[in-house]
Amino acid sequence: MKTRIVRVGCPAHNCGGRCLLIAHINDGVITQLETDDRPDTTADPQLRACVRGRSYLRRQYHPDRLKYPMKRVGKRGEGKFERISWDEALGTFAGEMQRVKETYGNSAFYIPYGTGGSSQLMGSGTAQRLMNLFGGCLGYYSSYSWGVIEQVTSYIYGTDITGNQRQDWLNSKYILMWSWNPAEMRDGTNSDFLIKCARKNGARVVCIDPRMSMSAVSLADEWVPIRPGTDVAMMSAMAYVMIEEKLYDAGFVSTHCIGFDETRMPPGLEHEESYKDYILGTKDGVPKTPGWAEALTGVPRNTIIRIAREYATIKPGVLYQGYGMQRRAYGEQAVLAGCVLASITGNVGVCGGWASGMAYQADDGGVLWNVFPVGENPVKAMIPSFLWSEAVLRGTEMGPEDGVVGAEKLKTSIKLIWAVACNTLVNQHGNINRTVEFLSDENLIEFITVQDQFLTPTARFADILLPACTQFETWGLEDGWKYGDEVLLMPKLVDPPHETKSDYQICADLAEKLGIGEEYTQGRDARAWIEWCIEEYREARFPDIPTLDELEASNAGVYSVPVTEPAIAFKDFRANPEAFPLRTPSGKIEIFSKALYDMGKPDTAPPVPKYIQEWESPFGPEAERYPLLAMGHHAIQRVHSTHDNNDWLRDAFPQRVIINPIDAQERGISNGDNVKVFNQRGATICPCRVTVRILPGVIDIPQGAWWTPDENGVDRAGSTNVLSSQRWTPWTFSNALHTIMVQIENVEG
Repeated sequence: MKTRIVRVGCPAHNCGGRCLLIAHINDGVITQLETDDRPDTTADPQLRACVRGRSYLRRQYHPDRLKYPMKRVGKRGEGKFERISWDEALGTFAGEMQRVKETYGNSAFYIPYGTGGSSQLMGSGTAQRLMNLFGGCLGYYSSYSWGVIEQVTSYIYGTDITGNQRQDWLNSKYILMWSWNPAEMRDGTNSDFLIKCARKNGARVVCIDPRMSMSAVSLADEWVPIRPGTDVAMMSAMAYVMIEEKLYDAGFVSTHCIGFDETRMPPGLEHEESYKDYILGTKDGVPKTPGWAEALTGVPRNTIIRIAREYATIKPGVLYQGYGMQRRAYGEQAVLAGCVLASITGNVGVCGGWASGMAYQADDGGVLWNVFPVGENPVKAMIPSFLWSEAVLRGTEMGPEDGVVGAEKLKTSIKLIWAVACNTLVNQHGNINRTVEFLSDENLIEFITVQDQFLTPTARFADILLPACTQFETWGLEDGWKYGDEVLLMPKLVDPPHETKSDYQICADLAEKLGIGEEYTQGRDARAWIEWCIEEYREARFPDIPTLDELEASNAGVYSVPVTEPAIAFKDFRANPEAFPLRTPSGKIEIFSKALYDMGKPDTAPPVPKYIQEWESPFGPEAERYPLLAMGHHAIQRVHSTHDNNDWLRDAFPQRVIINPIDAQERGISNGDNVKVFNQRGATICPCRVTVRILPGVIDIPQGAWWTPDENGVDRAGSTNVLSSQRWTPWTFSNALHTIMVQIENVEG
């Protein structure tokens, strides 16, 4: 029997990378997966798959794959279904769509944020195209991943294209990995490899993180543990050292920045508090000294002083901001503070430097993401993605004060949800116990359709359940995510099993039921749409990309563009700020933001970045009952919640509550004990790992484990979001799921 070998893009599921797999196929079955075997260079490095991609066959051939369309037969949320035909499933769904449209209008429809499929023809984009042809639905903006940083960066720089191409890291002499863990969660394929190259080239790498992550171990020269939620305090103290010791780049600040001190304030605001005023405590009487920050952060003052001196003097330098610090109560401040440190040290617009913030790469502004045409949404109202639950509970009350754009008020609450490749309805949303209570109420949400590959916690709440095939069973295409200059082909490798269909085919069949089939498909099957998408890539960014036929014939799996001269963000602005002003109101880097000043919310949206104590904090009264900070890092065994049922990854990286020996000893906890973690919102029981690789006072429960309640409603899987709240950040209305205070105790059984 001859083995067919095909190079194919990994079904990434939004891991933060895009990698190449080599699939071995025998008699219609994928039998083996390897990874990139091309020549390896820093200009065009191999796209090496991680353990998630290499173990994908355990997911591909999992016995629990959804096989047939089903309808709910018990109470919503019980997870009881019976098999039905595709005709009945799509007919029922189409009928509900017509009913809801006639009763409430199109703004009652909602397709939630979800990233379980992301290859042009997989995922929610296929549903969004159909819904737009059907009259539209309530839209959303931002994401659960980087809802804060993507919005906030432009307040400083007027753009979120603030990153040099990553090969430029080899020109850096100092790299601060702040709340950044590319070795585990990915943040562009090969980011960890390029950090290693920079370190080999002489860069000193420091990782600032509450836990000793895989990145701290494998990439850094030093690990600096910090108390979660206090990053701005350390950044402010570093600025204090730079100001007091005159280490900041005074020339660059004078010519390229506004708002640093009283001599560089926006016109008419000369007497307002400048950044320097805040740091020195001129107006509030609290100098932001390293001693002040030590009490908050847990980082010794001498360490803060040394890190400040190093970053200010070992140039050029990179301060790379990860996303964990901005998924917190006042995450906006962490983003702003990091950008300001990059600016006052003069590391903006230079080879080997880094402006911080969102950091889409220069030259092309990052990847194209999705080129599959979803069309224009006739419903103009949009909500922040994290506030969908509010739009269910009080939709008609929501307006701009809740982040609504495109409308003064929502016309209706959400009545029908179509969740495609999405586990955010339950597992990835805040305060699971609250969420499942209102999801169960059919008077609130009248109909839920879930389209997925497994019976996830979200899928348990479906009224109609549609089985989707995997990426290996249809055609797809993906580019380099946030970073990377490549396009990966995802040809169909094997046939869909049982009665599963691709997301695109499900939508095409539903469109037929709704009488818009021809408009939806435009006469194209999946392969023809991928051919169309490649031509879009050619026109937008890759003029030399081969045709689909040529890509398939070559079996290369990837088209890549080597980066030999890395692009530098803000290079022209650095050289001549008058000729090349930023898109900020002042044309300069806005350390003081007049736009934030005009919001009139100095306590939550100050015009200069400030440390603000979180609403759940070890320094607040809540710490008497719940004294431990809980975090939920993005773990190597999952992509958010995808792969949680992959037994190879579960065995290699079992779900554990990670706790410091000091906290464990106080509570009579030993390594491997079952522990109960709880607060006012819920509880989870899970084995623990006692280790010095996490800061005392902090526990870590890797996010994404599938919520599995027992008969008492206590989760038994280590699902972090039974503990998190539904509160959002003050002015970007984004996910603050990492702000959690808990207690932990030993339990039997």
